[in-house]
Amino acid sequence: MKKKFLLLIPILFMAVLISGCQQTNNDNQPIEKQIIKVGYFPNVTHAQALIGIGNGYFQETMGDNIEIKTTVFNAGPSEIEALFAGEIDIGYIGPSPAVNGFIKSNGESLRVISGAVSGGASLVVQPELYDAFQQEGIKALENKIIASPQQGNTQDISLRHYIKENNLESKTTIMPTKNADQLILFTKKEIDGAWSPEPWASRLIQEVSAKRLIDERTLWENNQLCITHVIANTDFINEHPELVKKWLQAHIDITEWINDNPDEAKSIANSEIEKLTTQKLPDEVLNIAWKMFDISVNPVKNSVYTFGQWAYEQGFLGDTEPDLTNLYDLKYLNETANTEY
Repeated sequence: MKKKFLLLIPILFMAVLISGCQQTNNDNQPIEKQIIKVGYFPNVTHAQALIGIGNGYFQETMGDNIEIKTTVFNAGPSEIEALFAGEIDIGYIGPSPAVNGFIKSNGESLRVISGAVSGGASLVVQPELYDAFQQEGIKALENKIIASPQQGNTQDISLRHYIKENNLESKTTIMPTKNADQLILFTKKEIDGAWSPEPWASRLIQEVSAKRLIDERTLWENNQLCITHVIANTDFINEHPELVKKWLQAHIDITEWINDNPDEAKSIANSEIEKLTTQKLPDEVLNIAWKMFDISVNPVKNSVYTFGQWAYEQGFLGDTEPDLTNLYDLKYLNETANTEY
């Protein structure tokens, strides 16, 4: 994998030189390329997509007859709607919108085909609340306001479950608040804490002196919980299984390369974030955030099933208990990775 990445730049340079030469078949007719429509977020927890699309490795693996068309999203529900509309074939997304999309389509429109990132969320709090928690324990959260990124999203569901499990439902206020607004409210001391994904949790720590009270990984079996996985449109899976396998091979390769080359991976991911958003993460934020999640193709299925159950109990999935039996289609991942997830 490392050698492939090192060779990739000259390969892409040569591709630019010959891009004016259109491919033709034996009858000298232009070859129509198969388009793969891919969605992802400009976020460090979508590292494989950022790096593999940014440096061209996905394109190299898929081949010259494939055109990768990308769409960048800032919210999971909009990515799911795009998948419903046939505008996304493969997407990198969090568990909550994927489960919602699966249920909304009666289990027909999508499947999870791989894991991508585990961990990557924390409860960060005001320094005085952190100190109080060391003395009083969970009681310190009474009469406090804790923010989550969005009502019903993955971190919101985790926060609500944590509050319920500790009998704080009537004593602690949950305030769904956009990640960027959390920085402002934290500075004004209008919130006492936030259950936030990376890099926002680390930004709160670096920029407004928050303290990390809970790394969510510590609340889960084997310190593993899904924060990003790979989904695919079921029509695309059925019609193009060979392309699904090729994509997953590249996804596995990139995952291994990221873990072997974390410094270079961080640099490429941050450069891509800057291209997509015009703003890169400060190095001190990126370095802390990167340590808070694990890059892995393990889908951590049990954590997603648990998120689904919690979301149902919290009233986000309707009146019928969700059946997530067919949420996963991992046969191509298992074949490609030569393991059983």
